[in-house]
Amino acid sequence: MHLWNNSKSFSFRKSSSKNLLSTMEPRPTTESAQNRLYIKRGHVVNHDGMQQADIYIEDGTIRYVGTGADFVVSGGCRTIDAAGKLILPGGIDPHTHFQLEFGGSVSVDDFYQGTKAAVAGGTTTVIDFVIPKKGESLLEAYDTWRERADTKVVCDYGLHVAITWWSKSVRDEMKILCEERGVNSFKCFMAYKGLFQVTDSELYEIFETCKELGAVAQVHAENGDVIAKNVQKLLAAGVTGPEGHELSRTEEVEAEAVNRACVIAHQTKTPLYVTRVTSKLAAEQVSQARRRGLLVYGETLASSLGCTLTNVKPNALAYYVKSPPIRQDPETPRHLMKFLALDDLQTTGSDNCTFNKNQKELGRYDFTKIPNGVNGVEDRMSVVWEKGVQTGLIDPQRFVAITSTNAAKIFNLYPRKGRIAPGSDADVLIWDPKEVRTISAASHHQACDFNIFEGMKCHGVPDFVIVHGRVCMENGVLRVAEGQGSFLETPVNPPFVYDALNGITDRNGDDKSARNGLQSLDLNQKHDVDIPEPYALPEKYIPGSALSIVSEDSQISTPHSARGHRPDGCKDMQQSTFSISEELDGGEKRSCIRVKNPPGGKSSRFW
Repeated sequence: MHLWNNSKSFSFRKSSSKNLLSTMEPRPTTESAQNRLYIKRGHVVNHDGMQQADIYIEDGTIRYVGTGADFVVSGGCRTIDAAGKLILPGGIDPHTHFQLEFGGSVSVDDFYQGTKAAVAGGTTTVIDFVIPKKGESLLEAYDTWRERADTKVVCDYGLHVAITWWSKSVRDEMKILCEERGVNSFKCFMAYKGLFQVTDSELYEIFETCKELGAVAQVHAENGDVIAKNVQKLLAAGVTGPEGHELSRTEEVEAEAVNRACVIAHQTKTPLYVTRVTSKLAAEQVSQARRRGLLVYGETLASSLGCTLTNVKPNALAYYVKSPPIRQDPETPRHLMKFLALDDLQTTGSDNCTFNKNQKELGRYDFTKIPNGVNGVEDRMSVVWEKGVQTGLIDPQRFVAITSTNAAKIFNLYPRKGRIAPGSDADVLIWDPKEVRTISAASHHQACDFNIFEGMKCHGVPDFVIVHGRVCMENGVLRVAEGQGSFLETPVNPPFVYDALNGITDRNGDDKSARNGLQSLDLNQKHDVDIPEPYALPEKYIPGSALSIVSEDSQISTPHSARGHRPDGCKDMQQSTFSISEELDGGEKRSCIRVKNPPGGKSSRFW
């Protein structure tokens, strides 16, 4: 149990409750109400449980989570009524590229515009990539990114660093970055031959170095040698338009590189994080590696969950160019969401790297000159909710896991980030699961002049976005200031990753199993399926400090394990259903989340 006490703000009083947290009462203070916030009657959702609870925030930190019965709100503290809404941890986008130079162009979202858009969509932390030029010092590139970001970010941010060339000096600088600059992850490119691509031998040595440093090794997995040959053939055959981009980088080319990276990581006994998984074939390689016992994590993207190229007009294809590509197969988004539900993939990023139409059109007659990248940092949360929760493939807890908690764990920000709990940063969303918005470039907060999700209707909208205790977005009105965010150091040896490597699967019982959504699922199914209910929920959620409701017979894999699903447990979950609706409660129409368990079980709901 987390316990926070500050004599300036709280005093203990006698109570029959055994929960010390529920006996803390704020004293009247003269502090500004901007530093204190009380959220009442909401439904707190973490990756491992849901409960009705009130939240007290002070000085940018969550101080209390539990029943309001024994909690007295002091004068001057702002109160927000979250009845019928969900209270979620702020989103964490582990993959952005703000103000990135690529192909002679610079992405138009800088760190102010990009993080502003992130906050508007419910993302309160981003992790961007430092990408040195070949031969450039990693430390100098890191300093450049810090100079670009520190005075502009409106939310907290961290940095990964790409390894675009290899030498002893690079190895030495990796150590400095880990020990002195707050970096714990390094990305290697298996594509972009002649620009960023490293060889398999170099990849092996980089992975070894990551393990020695306690860092997370990442890969952009595409076979760069095969792509280079394909590009030559396509151009020679007169295929010069943007359609050539995906033709040169097929699913097989992505999947082969994913498998090769997994093998090399396994040979070096290094934990691996595969970025940008965009195809079913590539996701299957991650899934198979995990089932063979390899310590591999996978990330997919909002663009691959929310788009396909099926109905994109030829003259608009250039606007969708990114690598690995958005795929043609209309079933790809559904397949990827199922892999997320099954915990074969763990995170969702945006890979936000935006260019305007005129920049994209530089390669209209030579697809190799199209700057790679699309938008997504603002729309990621709503797209994932629409394609996952709204369709019944995942529940709200799994949504929290794949949009926030898992990234926080992998990159060692948890539980400061990615959780609603006392002591965690007050990065909080009040989420309306019933509200619908239509995505459009006319209303988005990004700098680019088009949006790949144009016209998409999404259920699930943040009514309030709270960043470090400050209400930054309220009912569609955004109020942020440049530089209000801070750089986040990401310490090495993240327990979620390295405990799993060392066979440690239980850390003080603090973290129950994440609800992984669908299980034993036929990934070739094309029809809708109902979400199972992995836990037998009580008839009503009982307010209190416990933030998880679990049963011992859950057959999902724990969040500490990359070994796949546990074989124990025999409940048939496929007949359970999950829905969000409006129902009458005492004559009043209110939002309700209803779970219907398999035949013989009870129907559970909470308001």
